[in-house]
Amino acid sequence: MAKAPVLTRQADDFPRWYQDLITKAELADNGPVRGTMVIRPYGYGLWERTQREMDDRIKATGAQNAYFPLFIPQSYLAREAEHVEGFAPELAVVTHGGGRELPEPVVVRPTSETIVNDYFAKWVQSYRDLPLLINQWANVVRWELRPRMFLRTTEFLWQEGHTAHATYEEARDFAARIQREVYADFMTGVLAIDVLPGRKTAAERFAGALNTLTLEAMMRDGKALQMGTSHELGQNFARAFGTRYLTADGARSHVWQTSWGSTTRMVGGMIMVHGDDDGLRVPPRLAPVQAVVLAVKDDEDVLARVREAGDRLAAAGVRVRVDDRVDVPFGRRAVDWELKGVPVRVEIGPRDLAAGTATLVRRIPGRREPVALDALLDEHAGLLPKILEEDQERLLRESRRMRVERTTDVRTVAEAAEAAAAGGWARIPWADLGPEGEARLAEQAVSVRCLVTADGAVPEADDEPGTLAVVARAY
Repeated sequence: MAKAPVLTRQADDFPRWYQDLITKAELADNGPVRGTMVIRPYGYGLWERTQREMDDRIKATGAQNAYFPLFIPQSYLAREAEHVEGFAPELAVVTHGGGRELPEPVVVRPTSETIVNDYFAKWVQSYRDLPLLINQWANVVRWELRPRMFLRTTEFLWQEGHTAHATYEEARDFAARIQREVYADFMTGVLAIDVLPGRKTAAERFAGALNTLTLEAMMRDGKALQMGTSHELGQNFARAFGTRYLTADGARSHVWQTSWGSTTRMVGGMIMVHGDDDGLRVPPRLAPVQAVVLAVKDDEDVLARVREAGDRLAAAGVRVRVDDRVDVPFGRRAVDWELKGVPVRVEIGPRDLAAGTATLVRRIPGRREPVALDALLDEHAGLLPKILEEDQERLLRESRRMRVERTTDVRTVAEAAEAAAAGGWARIPWADLGPEGEARLAEQAVSVRCLVTADGAVPEADDEPGTLAVVARAY
């Protein structure tokens, strides 16, 4: 009798496959409060690598890390009407503390524009204080009605950037720079996900923003996932909080602002773009473990060689793990690393030692082959850096091909809805769709993910001639 598959097949039930994988690859568990999650060490390792890569890119723009409180006076949110209206259904509000009713309820931050602006108003006095570029790594809470681990959770981890500038043009250009040089560069270069940069419609903008720039990715089931956003806030928050500066000619002016954020949702996106029926396939540049060296049997010479191999690979800069748990059956360990999507397995047993070889298993193309140990373990780690880069590029090509092949050009609302229902994306001229058509699509659980130009650029305005709306079902 054939063994039951470890995971539900994607073609049978994609949401169940996703939940199975998160559990069996030991990424996370559901928390005790509905909508929360406990991120396990391997899953948190993916987030740590994400933080490190993103933080370097954020700092390269000139932004500095800071930290703002978790609790925000409820009155702060009310000072920007559109903002509070947008977030009201998701707020967690604390009314009691220390056994007493609080004089004013406090909100567990859903985002930090309001409290950041309260302090920006104190810190910005003149044009010499600008631009002010701040980022924070934090957790936020948005009361989620339909939670799904890593994608939509009541509490999630993220980075949120907040900046103040002297002019509209400076703020506009900085928001675009974040979209391009931080988010798109990380998502394509490290996550190996072919994201589509675009502009949100007025109906989909961040509450209180003039413009929202987005990056959308296609998942394996054809749905879209918003991977990160960068907002032009204009002067809305500056007026609400009195954030003004003294110009070089002595006038008083409100600052122009941006905010931008990306979350643990990127881990969920990576799972759903690259994962297959055997588990994760982690991009090598992201992988906390790029290679695992496994002892096939409990043999003294094998164990010595496995540990030596681990030391050599680590010395050559490969993020490596040695699996010498010979009290656990080899097959079980191999399946476990397959589920976790480690890019390369190096398997060494007595026969391999006798032949001077190892079995090299490449998770991403699904290939296994014997290789000479000397070639694998020379002072430059031999074959591995080249293999890891090849497989990184392979994942990006696969992601791009999937999006291109499953995107259809249409002319009507009905055709757009049909393409989305069939498990793909549709492009339709915004002039043919417009807000009315967008509302009709929303009734069918199809949304305009972003606006783009025919050559894939980001339009400067919703009504720019030739602008296309990209529509899909979404997470």
